[in-house]
Amino acid sequence: MKITDRKTEIRNVSATLFKERGYSAVTMRDIAQAMDIKAASLYNHIKSKQEILVLIIIEMAEEFTSVMNEIVASETTAIQKIERVIQLHVDITLRDSNALACLNNDWMHLTDSDLSYFVKMREDYEENFRTIVKKGVDEGEIKNLNLEVIIFSTLSTLRTLYLWYGKKKSPNPAVLKSNMIEVLLNGIIQ
Repeated sequence: MKITDRKTEIRNVSATLFKERGYSAVTMRDIAQAMDIKAASLYNHIKSKQEILVLIIIEMAEEFTSVMNEIVASETTAIQKIERVIQLHVDITLRDSNALACLNNDWMHLTDSDLSYFVKMREDYEENFRTIVKKGVDEGEIKNLNLEVIIFSTLSTLRTLYLWYGKKKSPNPAVLKSNMIEVLLNGIIQ
């Protein structure tokens, strides 16, 4: 699917609305109104609200998958790989927190092959992270704690960073990255 400037605008406005109200509560009319155009005009660029959801979620999931595959294939230590995973999540949160919220909160509204494709990417991502952490434990880089607790606590923190960052007084991006790495790894590094 070729993404035009107007499609990008539709995607961004929709992601904001989906984050604020949830996918189910947003209509095509709401999206058109937020863009200050007629609802019928939206259909010149996009077929449905479902197409917008797919555009947002699949694009983001493919980015996570692609970078995770690069991280797994890299010739670095488990700790360095985890640092890169943390950086990936921080970068995406800072760049596109609305789409990230949509990915986390609205993925279950995907249908058929899009839903299967997303779930497979998410499972593969988690399995890749599990492999990295297990390798770190096996090689003595990471404390031998319950593997699933390490995975859950790290990924759940990273996946929900968008809920916190930008509210109240958040650190600048460089401080955020270094502190997230320090906080998330300090408890597991030997």
